[in-house]
This record gives sequence, structure tokens and C-alpha cells, in this order.
Amino acid sequence: MRFSFKTASMETTWQAMSAMWIEADDIDVYDAGWNFDHFYPIFTEPSGPCLEGWTTLTALAAVTSRLRLGAMVLGNTYRHPAVLANMAATLDHVSGGRLEIGIGAGWAEHEHTAYGIELPALKKRFDMFDEACEVLHRLLTEYQTTFAGEHYQITDAYCEPKPLQTPRPPIVIGGKGEKRTLRAAARWADQWNYPGGDVAEFIRKTEVLHAHCADVGRDPSEIEVSIQTRYTDDPVATAATAAEMIEAGAGHVIVYFPTPHDPAQLGPVAEQLAALA
Repeated sequence: MRFSFKTASMETTWQAMSAMWIEADDIDVYDAGWNFDHFYPIFTEPSGPCLEGWTTLTALAAVTSRLRLGAMVLGNTYRHPAVLANMAATLDHVSGGRLEIGIGAGWAEHEHTAYGIELPALKKRFDMFDEACEVLHRLLTEYQTTFAGEHYQITDAYCEPKPLQTPRPPIVIGGKGEKRTLRAAARWADQWNYPGGDVAEFIRKTEVLHAHCADVGRDPSEIEVSIQTRYTDDPVATAATAAEMIEAGAGHVIVYFPTPHDPAQLGPVAEQLAALA
């Protein structure tokens, strides 16, 4: 059983966010910390402050020493997967082998429109995502990689140095889509993240994931199942929600702490979660 926390880098400051992570680094209940990958706040006004996710994650690696860390999740449309592979390998070294690579197909239309980044139609987007997962995996595990896909092509490509973790840092695929997201998770994920919802939906999505695993010849026990739940100023209620999801099959609970970030919230929640382990 794993417990983690998440702090989205929107409507906050570097000082406030890093204080959360430094505090959590000293609380053994929290195995990992997560941020997100957006350029605009996604729950408030788009003109609000939003720290870039990958840069922030790298800085958080530098101010912590124990926590595993990752973005929940990176948008594939924002970075070429070969570039991402090199970024991931480097951050795994910087963090001392603590990186987990969260990735999804991408969805935030307003960000793409504002920055002139193409957000393809759903089918193309997931075709790109499938190829990106393979490119990422192969560059992080092969000495030299050639890949000729419809959307990505790399030729005799290197990614050196390889990550500290072997065969590579875990790939975390987040999302609920039954046809494409969960099938991609069955093929490539070391962890599948259910981003939130009720227990009945979570159970149904898990069953779909297992069906996809059967189709591709994968043992579903190889995939860690995580869920996200939101902290609502009540540690007991937060733990109760987590307990329901654990009972339904989650092996990893990620508690999202919204802004304003307050490190004092971490300890009481950790005390309640520890009783569930």
C-alpha cells in the first residue's frame, strides 16, 4: 500500500509549494509527491499564476531527498516523446533514481489554442499517444533506437545516459477512457491512475483494464492501481474516502491538497492514512 500527495502548481508560489514538499519529505507515510502539467490554472481564471510543471518538478527533486516524484500527468502533445525521454533520463539522475513518468494524451484545449500547439482530434491524439509510449520506452531501454511511426520517426537515436532505474523509471498512465487510455495502460503502464470519481465507476474501469490486459497478454498484477482523492479540510473524511477505494482495489492513494498550500495539513492526514496501511 502506497500513499502520496499532489500539489498542482497553479494559484500558488514556488515558496509555498516547495514548503509542502520539504515537509512531506520528512513524513514517511508519503512515498511520493506529484504535481501537474498545465500552463494555465484549470479550476480558476486562466490569467492566474501557474508554474511550469517539468521545471518545477526538477526543482522539487533538488529540495527533497527521499520522496519519489512525478507529474500527474504530462500531456503528450506538449513535448516530442524523444525530447521527453531525454528529460526523464536526466531527471532520474538529478533525483537519484526517484522519478515516475506520468503521461497522458493531453486535453486542455484552451492552452493549446492560446499557444498555437496542435490539439488533434481524439483518434489522432490517441494514435500519437500509443506511438509516444513506445518511443519513450524504447529510448529509455535500448542502446540505439529506430522507430518509423505515422506520427513520430526517429533514426539511430541515442538517449544517454540511461536512467538510474532499470529497466527504466515506471510509466504512469492516467485517465478513464475505456477504449484507448486503458488499453494503452494495459500495454505500457507500470501504474494506472484513476483521476477520481465514485467507487462503482472505479471498479468498472478496473475491470476494463483487466480485460485489456487479457487481450494483450499482460498480467494485471504487474500494474499498480492508484486513485486521486481531494483533501477537504477533514483528515478523517479524507482517510474514509481512501479506505473505500482501497477496499475496491486501489493499491496507491494520492491525496490532492488544493491551494492555498499549508504544510500543516500533511501531518494529520498522514496519521489517518497510516492506520489504513
